[in-house]
Amino acid sequence: MAIEVMDFLEINTIHHGRAEILIKQIAPESIDLSFWSPPYFVGKEYEKEETYQSWQAMLRQVINHHFTVLKPGGFLVINVGDIRCFKDEKIPKFQAMNLCMQKSKVTKEMVLEAKEKFPEFNRYQLADYLGCSEQTIDRRLNGNNIRGGKYESQTRMHLIGGFLQSYGQECGLYLYDRRIWVKDPAWANCKWTSNSLKSVDEYEDLYIFWKPGQQIIDRKKINPDEWKAWGSRAVWFIRSVRSNDDHEAKFPLELASRVVRLYSAQGNTVLDPFMGSGTTAIACIQNQRSFIGIEKEAKYVSLARENINKEESQLRLNF
Repeated sequence: MAIEVMDFLEINTIHHGRAEILIKQIAPESIDLSFWSPPYFVGKEYEKEETYQSWQAMLRQVINHHFTVLKPGGFLVINVGDIRCFKDEKIPKFQAMNLCMQKSKVTKEMVLEAKEKFPEFNRYQLADYLGCSEQTIDRRLNGNNIRGGKYESQTRMHLIGGFLQSYGQECGLYLYDRRIWVKDPAWANCKWTSNSLKSVDEYEDLYIFWKPGQQIIDRKKINPDEWKAWGSRAVWFIRSVRSNDDHEAKFPLELASRVVRLYSAQGNTVLDPFMGSGTTAIACIQNQRSFIGIEKEAKYVSLARENINKEESQLRLNF
């Protein structure tokens, strides 16, 4: 009886396809470290086909299959941010009363006083009496914007770490550690800061999962100053990528390099199932690791391959 031999994904290659499908074609217990940043479900172009439910299902499948592909003692490191502006239809639709941004001097108390004096007036008549717009009357009384604001879904914070932890534990991966990457403040993504008490987005999380097995702790992988500066520190201060003209959600090479150096060794194989522009692969090349990349967007497969070829060409010139 013939035995079917499966063709496993080739190393040092970017493979085109969905992570939850192609990860099943990786040789069991062949990966020392998996480092990736998934789609954040924040409305990026490459997420437009996803619903919140399909996005969660995809992450669950990818995480679950890591138990198969990781070597015992191997690590899975996920870089992700909480969803800071998660639409929720259950939240009452209201608008904050921002006193500093009010263009009209008419107050709620003035409107209530006019209503008491002229109980038969509608808001248009009240507006005429007080010398303001009918929209101002509605805002002062109801705390909303009748031009569209009250019809928009309100948003809230949505924490990601909890369900990532549950997905890991259900397949046998345990949350080993958590680090915080402090990046540049993302002012462009925090337009609400001028009209609320919410903070600007300036950090993301690194969730480190471990597959039970023997760990090798080798502090010689990085020098003593690096151990003090970031190797043993929970908070990493790394500048964001300054230009995202070729990919809208790149993480910095320094972030990938730290993870690769800290949680793997030279000669190890590192997986990134959401390869994007190829940053994890470049970190592997610079630090003498092999890699396997998966990317669902054809244009980013081409971009990653181009960036990797440039890096390899530069290394050859240096030697």
